[in-house]
Amino acid sequence: MDGIPIFNREKRKMKDNKDSTALSRLLAAGRGQRISRRTFMGHATATGLTASAASGLWTSKVSAMTPAQGGTLRVAIHDANTTDTNDPGQYISVFMIHLAHASRSYLTQVMPDSTLGPDMADSWRASPDAKVWTFELNKDATFHDGRKFTSKDAVATIRHHLGEDSTSAAKSLLSNVVDVRADGDHTLVIELDTGLADLPWILTDYHLAIVPADGDGNADWKGGIGAGPYRVISFEPGVGANLAKHEGWHGEGAYFNAIELLAINDPNARQTALVSGDVDAVSSVDLKTLSLLQKRPGIEILNLPSGSAVTLPMHVNKAPFDDNNVRMALKLAIDREDLIEKILFGTASVGNDFHISPSMPYYPAGIQQRAYDPDKAKWHLKEAGVDSLDLDMSAADSIMPGAVDFITLYSQHAKAANINIKPIREPNDGYWTDVWLKKPFIFSKWGVRPTPDTIFTLAYKTGGSWSEAFWSNERFDELLLQAKSELDDTLRAEMYREMCEIARDEGGTILPMFTNYVYAHSDKLGHAEQVGATWELDGARAYQRWWFKS
Repeated sequence: MDGIPIFNREKRKMKDNKDSTALSRLLAAGRGQRISRRTFMGHATATGLTASAASGLWTSKVSAMTPAQGGTLRVAIHDANTTDTNDPGQYISVFMIHLAHASRSYLTQVMPDSTLGPDMADSWRASPDAKVWTFELNKDATFHDGRKFTSKDAVATIRHHLGEDSTSAAKSLLSNVVDVRADGDHTLVIELDTGLADLPWILTDYHLAIVPADGDGNADWKGGIGAGPYRVISFEPGVGANLAKHEGWHGEGAYFNAIELLAINDPNARQTALVSGDVDAVSSVDLKTLSLLQKRPGIEILNLPSGSAVTLPMHVNKAPFDDNNVRMALKLAIDREDLIEKILFGTASVGNDFHISPSMPYYPAGIQQRAYDPDKAKWHLKEAGVDSLDLDMSAADSIMPGAVDFITLYSQHAKAANINIKPIREPNDGYWTDVWLKKPFIFSKWGVRPTPDTIFTLAYKTGGSWSEAFWSNERFDELLLQAKSELDDTLRAEMYREMCEIARDEGGTILPMFTNYVYAHSDKLGHAEQVGATWELDGARAYQRWWFKS
């Protein structure tokens, strides 16, 4: 099929090399161990650097950033549950997101610089109307049991998330797919009923991990087999997992011999494990003691702004949240800046009740920031026919350290608007299965989604797989459908802006902030200067990208 070439792995490499400066090529050669320190010094001084500056570059940019093979990486991960499963369509916890990226691969991946790059697909192209996408697959990739990866496996993976009987959380993301088929052993064709410009980005969603096909052409996910950098040796949900290097790994990196993932939901226990040297990295630090941790020798902290959102969904299909005046009162009764200062210690940016962060494409600048206004909140309560509200609100600290304190402080803000919120501390284990989508007013937290279409389709579209407020708006859905196939960025931005305004003023979700990813690791670990901010630990790919310093 002829189409518009969107990405080609080899062309990208050629462009990167062509655009590189002489010094950056020299640094790359040093990190790749293609030149000696002496040769580096000679060429670096020839570019005009002093000997001292060249020596400093070698130490900080080459020696410290040259990957070394070996060792076992031990990582403490939060948000683990005894209900976690190997079914990629049912991934929900942070622990499973990390296990998935360590042990399974995807067709595409978000790179550290937030661009889109290849994983199990080498290149892709679209028809002019973006309804038919063709992916050329990596011919060297193998699964952990030795099976060669082919287009049949990609077809089985995608089909696992399709159809009326599918229980996959990614079902709504792929609702426009009408056909997925193999064209030979290494070409995948996906056909849609409408243009979908974001399809290669959507395929980075953590549910869409590639798994092998069984003899009947179905996804063979039960044994945990994947094609990622490490193969699972053992996995006990809610406890941890052990992995060994996959010698058939098709990508770059995978410098460790083995990986140990430990499920530690308690933030103090995670931090203690890092300080004592029992683990090499933790997925989330306790912000209450962040300043003390920063002073500890041998510990490095990464504090990265992101599009990870705190959301407070209200089930709009249940009273009193079926009244938009009540929802508006609750949006006005929260002091966002106070929460950022006292609970997150400044490691967040203010949200405005719509789910596009300043770091995401199509951010609608200029929409008036909603402020804390208890008097206006009281007015909305009167419009709803009540003088006060009494509500329960659930949270668990496994979702975010300080989540219970968060809603406790929110309850203090809301009292000024005659709203009484009772914080409910829920068990850490089972929060996503027993509380989320079940109780009508809760604390929730989302990882980064690469494009507005992904998060809107998943969580805000009528009937979305994870529509946590059960909200429905006809105009929002109409704009979402139009934006999917709109290739004019200006028009698409206008559509997203209107959708944000609708969600802000009529939606069932309070979105008070976008949090930074704040995590820590031993200074014995090395990584590139730029790390990914789609998930904790370098976009959950530290297992592939990081190494122990030699």
